[in-house]
Amino acid sequence: MKAVHFHRFGGTDVLEYGELPEQPLGPDRVRVRVRAAGVNPIDWKAREGLLAPLMDTLFPVVPGLDLAGEVIEAAPGVTEYAPGDEVMGFLWPDVLGRGTCAETVTAPVRALAPKPASLSWAEAAALPLAGIAAYQSLVHRLRVTAGETVLVHAAAGGVGVFAVQIAVALGARVIGTASEHNHDFLGSLGAEPVAYRRNLTGNVRALAPDGIDAVLDAAGRRALRDSPALLAPGGRLVSVADPQAVALGGGYVFARPDREDLTRLTDLAEKGLLRVELAAVLPLEKAAEAHLLVRDGHTRGKVVLTVD
Repeated sequence: MKAVHFHRFGGTDVLEYGELPEQPLGPDRVRVRVRAAGVNPIDWKAREGLLAPLMDTLFPVVPGLDLAGEVIEAAPGVTEYAPGDEVMGFLWPDVLGRGTCAETVTAPVRALAPKPASLSWAEAAALPLAGIAAYQSLVHRLRVTAGETVLVHAAAGGVGVFAVQIAVALGARVIGTASEHNHDFLGSLGAEPVAYRRNLTGNVRALAPDGIDAVLDAAGRRALRDSPALLAPGGRLVSVADPQAVALGGGYVFARPDREDLTRLTDLAEKGLLRVELAAVLPLEKAAEAHLLVRDGHTRGKVVLTVD
């Protein structure tokens, strides 16, 4: 099979595109023909070696955690999926090695869900990791309820776009920080946009003088540091961008593959309550360009690689 891979840590120049052997099929896994693979910040961080202190690495490394594709083979004990089924998923490996930027990949059934018929391959591949991060933050950690005011930092980014829509679906009022050129877009999702480069605190307080009930930070840095002062009494704070949120009295969310959560995202998409914003769709062999786009950090929505 053809795959994007690297044999050492470094810049985008270490990325290669060529043949690798297929993975063996484990007892709880299916083999998926990948149609599209999402690109996330963790991919360039893995390539640059920033994850090396946290987990073992098995070279050559195939990057990628998100996928959408068709099941082509199932292990004998698997009853959830059969060849021909269209699936999407988020694969978090115990060892950094074989990811989703390849023609085929084996995936545990617990990390997959049926692909929404309403989404293209590229849209379905963009949803799992960022969507789960947003869903687990809002539903499981912040426990957002109808009528609450939610602040989403980096609301036009990969996680933020889904967080805004999920919070709206939960019945919350949503304020989203973003660059001014994304304000009309956020308004179309149901959020009240605010600028963050100047007077972030004042801008938010002007919209919510009584304080914010729940903050989901997907930006880190200054936005995170300013957030505790914006909370209403009893307000909650989590970050998917920076573990320092814990020291500020909040929590850190590290997205975990979960079939039930992924299925709930599928339901929202099928009901028209969750749309996917694609910043760029590139062929698999242009993974280096995709990494640069994501590393730049100014894309609206997700970057996806498609597999021919």
